Amino acid sequence: MSMLETAGSTGTTTAPVESLTRRERVVLAELAEDVTLEEIATRLFVTRNTVKSQVRSVYRKIGVSTRSEAVAWAVAQGIR
Repeated sequence: MSMLETAGSTGTTTAPVESLTRRERVVLAELAEDVTLEEIATRLFVTRNTVKSQVRSVYRKIGVSTRSEAVAWAVAQGIR
């Protein structure tokens, strides 16, 4: 089984939850909250740039390009 699976007819790809690191899952769950990247960084004791990098990695792995798409994916996967 490949790391990426095709989802629906939209041509987007989604990765299984297991392909995300533990920190990426934490950041993804935080994205579902009504907080800024700066607030997420403060909560996780990292810089905003670190959070931005982790968010980009999550988006790439799950095949989305917006925060709302990432949150919807997380909800569908039971992360949030």
